[in-house]
Amino acid sequence: MSRPTIRIPCTHVGSLVRPDELVAHMRRIDAGRPGDEDAYASCLRDSVHEVVRRQRDAGIDIVSDGEFGKSSWNHYVYRRLEGFEIRPAPATSMRREERFRCDDPTIPTDWARFPDFYAEYFAREQGDYEEPGGIWACTGPVRYTGHAAIARDIANLSAAMDAAGVEDGFLPAVAPASCFPVLIDEHYGGEQAALMGIAEALREEYRAIVDAGLMLQVDDAFIPFMYDVLVPPGTLADHHAWARPRIAALNHALEGIPPERVRYHVCWGSWNGPHTNDIPLRDVLDLMFSVNAGTYLFEAANPRHEHEWRVWEDVALPEGRRIAPGVISHATNVVEHPELVAERLARIAQLVGPENVEASTDCGFAQGPYLRRTHPTIQWAKLRALAEGAALASRMLTAVRL
Repeated sequence: MSRPTIRIPCTHVGSLVRPDELVAHMRRIDAGRPGDEDAYASCLRDSVHEVVRRQRDAGIDIVSDGEFGKSSWNHYVYRRLEGFEIRPAPATSMRREERFRCDDPTIPTDWARFPDFYAEYFAREQGDYEEPGGIWACTGPVRYTGHAAIARDIANLSAAMDAAGVEDGFLPAVAPASCFPVLIDEHYGGEQAALMGIAEALREEYRAIVDAGLMLQVDDAFIPFMYDVLVPPGTLADHHAWARPRIAALNHALEGIPPERVRYHVCWGSWNGPHTNDIPLRDVLDLMFSVNAGTYLFEAANPRHEHEWRVWEDVALPEGRRIAPGVISHATNVVEHPELVAERLARIAQLVGPENVEASTDCGFAQGPYLRRTHPTIQWAKLRALAEGAALASRMLTAVRL
């Protein structure tokens, strides 16, 4: 009797390069200029339909809206929450490309090791991708105000999936740790209480996504990234002491949501820099697995982390959980060969079980409307290579089981 055929499904991290027409609308909106809101809504709706169709045609099984309705992967939420004010940054702060010339202990170790590179990189590559200046202060009860925005995003993705004949889709949302990695609390009386207030507000967005029949993906890049900020002079224990209250806040936000409807994504920062002080995957797995999610997404094509597939030789995947390792890089315009993709997938699948693996990308191909890591034509070539490689790995693994 033959055994069932193995098929590894394909997905990605969520953010895709925005079309030029949509970017023009976003520039107007971000600048606060009046305009034709109906034209924007129509453009956004049509753009989501097109990007879902193209994901389907590329062979992606679990699709997203490309995050087309957002200003960035994490800062979008500032427009969907109330209870905050932005305060001037400390006098020691300055533009990122200037900070590498001073003895600033708040910059990541990797940035300090390569000051010439990062000064040039941020001046050139970041373009007009600007973080809100200053530090956020919680000045009152945190409330979610993004009901109309998330309803629009859900409606656009759901309609696009119906039109394309796609059954499975997800919407990314930011984690508490990654929307306010540094926060001044002036209302709740303590950082943990403020984090819980943020979590309760974010739960409304999380529940809206899941209640609509979509998968929720929680993006939490700052959980790994803060290691590079804290260590050295701190230790791994110091990093985990920073991270655990934020993981607790996330789990508070996820209360009542079935884990199998949740994807948890971490990465080491999307920029294509040296990454010499990234936290090892092995040291972040206990934090990942403590999140009440059914699927975990992480970088595995990044050349600083690809070798870490071997952790699965002695790390057991928790019962009922899945992983979606990145087997395509977002940070290079080199298109991976499908055979390399298949090799990356097969060696992990043989350790944790093919039924527990999805094929994904390391991170998003764009960090918002104005910052992209790859050219859009390369983005689609990479997603096709992902699907071809997953199909090849599926055939290889099926042959091994027969």
